[in-house]
Amino acid sequence: MRQKYLISRNYQGKELKIVEYAVLDKDLKKVASEQLRNDNFSLLCKETYKSENIVNSISRGKEALVETLRTHNIFPISPYAIKIAEAVKELYSLSEDGTAELFFDDVDLVSN
Repeated sequence: MRQKYLISRNYQGKELKIVEYAVLDKDLKKVASEQLRNDNFSLLCKETYKSENIVNSISRGKEALVETLRTHNIFPISPYAIKIAEAVKELYSLSEDGTAELFFDDVDLVSN
């Protein structure tokens, strides 16, 4: 499966949002990842977190942050969860709003 995560930190609003998308159309299976358009992705889930919870989790380490980011709705596999946590940590090193976009393709897991 090919998935995309849009992560945004609202510094003033004191929250973090993660939006998960995936390519669900089987006709796009043979389309190269770099040729996919935004409208090829379907919304799977949105989660909003309070910044104070994220900051607290960052201070307790990567595993705590991954645990906080995983919810009933968003529960990425471990390699993806770690990369998402790293992106969140990087956003929280900024003193302003920030965004990150992460793309994952399960084929990459098999070929590594």
